[in-house]
Amino acid sequence: MNSHWQRQRQPDDVPTPVAVAVSDYCRRAKAPATPTEVREALALLSEADDFRVRTLTDTEPAATPLGPFAVVDVLKGTEPSLAALRQGCGYYDVVQELARVHEEKQPLPPPPAPEVPEFATPAPRAAVPAPVPARPEKAPRTPGETVQQRIAPRKRTAPDLAPPESDFDEAEAPSFLKRDLPKPRGRFTRLDAPKTSYQELTRSSGKETLEAALESHEHRFALLQSLSQQYNGSRGELTLMELEGVLRAHGLMEAMEDRERTAILSAFTEHRGASGRVGWALGLSPSELRQLEAKVGMSREVEEVRERFRREALTARNLTQRLDLLGREKYLVDLGIKKRFTDMLRRELEVLVRDELPGAKTLSELADVVARKQGAPSELVLRALERLGVAEGLHKRTPDSSPHSTP
Repeated sequence: MNSHWQRQRQPDDVPTPVAVAVSDYCRRAKAPATPTEVREALALLSEADDFRVRTLTDTEPAATPLGPFAVVDVLKGTEPSLAALRQGCGYYDVVQELARVHEEKQPLPPPPAPEVPEFATPAPRAAVPAPVPARPEKAPRTPGETVQQRIAPRKRTAPDLAPPESDFDEAEAPSFLKRDLPKPRGRFTRLDAPKTSYQELTRSSGKETLEAALESHEHRFALLQSLSQQYNGSRGELTLMELEGVLRAHGLMEAMEDRERTAILSAFTEHRGASGRVGWALGLSPSELRQLEAKVGMSREVEEVRERFRREALTARNLTQRLDLLGREKYLVDLGIKKRFTDMLRRELEVLVRDELPGAKTLSELADVVARKQGAPSELVLRALERLGVAEGLHKRTPDSSPHSTP
């Protein structure tokens, strides 16, 4: 168990799109999780596994509930039903704590050696043996010395004592590390610079600022978010209407609309008509995306692009492509063709299995025969038969077939 739950990377290194996809998948699997838990779970996977994560999150959950650590467990080969059972009994709470313990037990790198100037480091001294106290010698008698003089205390000169041994050890030298100081408060608090009125943008010098900002933003909503950090509107926050008025005053609205048309068309083409993915790629909510399409007057053009991909999905000749689209349920719902697509594929599969049914003893054998003739993976054919409800009637007509389920 320990070897499977060790971090392969830091949670902050997990790509945000992958973390968002897993968070949405857990919400649909009736086990919503916080962004921190999602990133801690994905840190157990390497960067090379991110495409497997996206492949799993594009499908509907095969069991519930499934949290982020259950998703990682499924990707490591665990059955979804077993992962859901572990999720319900608190197994992954122990896994999360185990991953944290592993991280804490990893040895920290040694601190850097202190940079001590040469003149500040005392030169090592050779150990001087302590002087052996000599036995006091009897002072010689001086001629004519009286008894009182002999017994009087004598003044002795202090011998040259060796300096005391220094307990300084280079290995025990204090390391002057920077302390974690508290954040400044009171008059030392760092505050954001005060915002300027948007009227500054209406001046001739504001045109250069807007032209530079246009080069780095694809649409007006992103430009508004950037400028609102520096400029205030007439009644508080800078509004979209005020920004559009400034762009029109400087004659930059046409250039802005050209950039927006290019960005929207390229995004819809790249994501094959899926408006949800387009909004995510452009950083727009669904309502903002529709509003932007209406402002640049390309709602009809966008609908034509989406219709082209609808026809492409419904008229795909390759069975493998249609079976693959069946697993992308969110994409079909976005295009609004889920029911039409599933009905067409169900009728097609019923016709294909009808001709091969007499010679097949089990459902798996029937799926293998159909897949071999159509040049499609047998796993996809068998999964489609079960998902579309065709397998229920075939089980009764193939008595040797045993119940089969796919993840």
